[in-house]
Amino acid sequence: MLIRFNQVSFTTGRVTRKGTSIAGYEVLRNVSFEVQKGDRIAIVGASGSGKTTLLKLFNRLLEPSAGTIQFEDKPYSEIPVLQLRQQILFVAQEPKLLGMTVREALSYPLKLRNWKDTDQRINDVIERMNIPREWLDRSELELSTGERQWIAIARSLLCQPAVLLLDEPIANLDANRSGTLLSILAQIDSTVLVVTHQFEWAEQFAARVLQLQQGQLIRNEMYVDWNIVKNTIAQIEREEAEEWN
Repeated sequence: MLIRFNQVSFTTGRVTRKGTSIAGYEVLRNVSFEVQKGDRIAIVGASGSGKTTLLKLFNRLLEPSAGTIQFEDKPYSEIPVLQLRQQILFVAQEPKLLGMTVREALSYPLKLRNWKDTDQRINDVIERMNIPREWLDRSELELSTGERQWIAIARSLLCQPAVLLLDEPIANLDANRSGTLLSILAQIDSTVLVVTHQFEWAEQFAARVLQLQQGQLIRNEMYVDWNIVKNTIAQIEREEAEEWN
């Protein structure tokens, strides 16, 4: 067992709007599952079901309101945050390069780890991901959202994390890069969890599916029938749209 979620819940904090205090709401409720080394997991569900919140709990971008999380049988509370995040790496849907050029963004995490052969490692990932060399001196303002996402994924691969967390990784990618990413993820040693609405891509990527519905885990299965998954989510979204109307 690599990671274990045990009865994990997450509730947003109390907020104040126009002088009125409003209680937080439960985004995730009593979620339990295990992740094994080498897993390829797709996290799916209707919008607002808690997918990204779940992903952020993996590397302590958020802390659970209840329940426990363990990494390699050790409670998260006993692992320094920086150490955990070097092992469990999160790539946001709209990542930032923190004002760096592409070259600087790729080399920065390697320098933090004091890894040698930085130039060779970067050249390898550039070749592997077909990154145009003219991008290297560009700032994030000179890149599209999809290009920034591609660089952020490349940066994460350079770090060789034990666990790679990707939030909607192909939302802004063209078909060619989506296919390239699929091939790369099949070859790396990292355990990979992906939040996605792209079911056709997820079907090719994932051997296992976690499905959330209104903050609860309703499916944790290997080799699911994707038609059932898609139809379930579509029905939930229709019902929620009708409630809003």
